[in-house]
Amino acid sequence: MKIIIVGNGKIGTLLVQELAKEGHDIVVVDNDPDKLYYTQEKMDVAIVVGNGASIEVLREAGTEESDLLLAVTNSDEVNLLTALLAGKVGCPRTVARVRKPEYDREMNLLKTSFGLSRPINPSKTSAREIFRLLQFPSFLTRRTFAQGRAEMAEYSIPAGSVLEGKPLEQVPALLSKRALICTVERDNEVFVPSGSTVLMAGDKISLSTATADLPLLLNKLGIRTETIRKVMIIGGSELAVYLATDLIQAGIQVKVIEQNKERGERLAERLPKLEVVIADGSLQSVLEEEGIADMDAVIPLTGIDEENIMISLYARSIGVRKTVTKVNRMEYLKLVDQTNLDAIVNPQQQTAMEIISYVRGASNAREGSLQTLSTIANGRVECLSFVVPETGDFLNVPIMKLKLKKAILLAGIVRNQNVIIPGGSDCMMRGDTIIVVADPRRMISNLADIFLENGGNA
Repeated sequence: MKIIIVGNGKIGTLLVQELAKEGHDIVVVDNDPDKLYYTQEKMDVAIVVGNGASIEVLREAGTEESDLLLAVTNSDEVNLLTALLAGKVGCPRTVARVRKPEYDREMNLLKTSFGLSRPINPSKTSAREIFRLLQFPSFLTRRTFAQGRAEMAEYSIPAGSVLEGKPLEQVPALLSKRALICTVERDNEVFVPSGSTVLMAGDKISLSTATADLPLLLNKLGIRTETIRKVMIIGGSELAVYLATDLIQAGIQVKVIEQNKERGERLAERLPKLEVVIADGSLQSVLEEEGIADMDAVIPLTGIDEENIMISLYARSIGVRKTVTKVNRMEYLKLVDQTNLDAIVNPQQQTAMEIISYVRGASNAREGSLQTLSTIANGRVECLSFVVPETGDFLNVPIMKLKLKKAILLAGIVRNQNVIIPGGSDCMMRGDTIIVVADPRRMISNLADIFLENGGNA
């Protein structure tokens, strides 16, 4: 596909890296010539210097002949206008990053008025991810599939866990066959375990399960679920607005510490039940004064990764049960993996994966194309979902007889609203939603891509 990316910031750069690897013809548009020349030199893509919300610039970038335009600048207004003009010029598909709550409330109207094929709201997506983590604080990540019926959750095995020292072949009986361990992360390596793999304390595992079975799964793992009642958020960004709204609606007491007085006052006016403190939440003295030690969860959402990491580390050191840390810079993910941090949310990576999922589906728009895409293990494993098409050699064939490519695992089947943890005798049937775990280098865009080229039957 020929793709125009307007905005050469962190998300734009990440999209260029990923989409260029997948073989797409990329043109990047931005006002900053220095950033563009660096991108061109490093990634060998075409560039156009200028304002993406200009018809002349869009035409210079070849928008009339493009298949897709991605507007991912830091301005919602520029993104919406760029998408509108791109559609007028002749681009058949447009995606725009839109973060502000006031625009989100009118998204259906905006989609119609601005001709958006897909709005992307990283703040709202990240807020939902954090909210899900607070529902079940023991998990490090939660990825949902099939309209929320199925999940892929990451969990770190503590010392003394019922899983410690157990070979994988014993786990299905231990978990009443309600979950499948898909990957194990150990010593910074991620692998798909075999039946003889012995689980160890400190292993980070990913589990495929039904959302409805999460309480039972925690019980089987010997984890006592403790309700989150008091949450402290540091930073009053759009992400904080979405998260605080969800938490307040769930009856949770929320305190936001925001340094900017004007932003804090707007936040308090927008959410009357929210307690807003105008102060520097990066200062230990402020955190102590505002009762951080009494909180069930602390969520640092400032725009500075280093501050977020240090706040979470401090909260963990004084015994706060749950922290979720916003980290934007990809290079920090390996670093924070080696610290005592709890859960991590990377809005830019989530946004990129949502857009890449759309791109893969649009570039392979036939039955069985990709429905959703997310990552686990800090981006080293992809979790994908597909709807099984009407026809295919793999239909109604036991999984044990299917020829799958290497580094591919069938992690779940959703059929008639029921989640099946697949065994060798289970089959794929038309209309099923299939959850797949794969190496990102596979770049899977269609269900047929998981099979060897000589067909699906053994």
